[in-house]
Amino acid sequence: MSNTKQDRARVAGGQDHEVKYEAGKTGASKTEVKDSIRSAGNSRNKVEQKLGKK
Repeated sequence: MSNTKQDRARVAGGQDHEVKYEAGKTGASKTEVKDSIRSAGNSRNKVEQKLGKK
């Protein structure tokens, strides 16, 4: 599957490489990213807001 805008707008919590990327991008731990996905949903913008993107 190619990376579409819709694909990039979501964080797949079950895929370790996506969680690791988001953790590195925001400075959060992988656990914090997964918790944010559970509470805010899988929207990348909402997850980054919840983590307080650094």
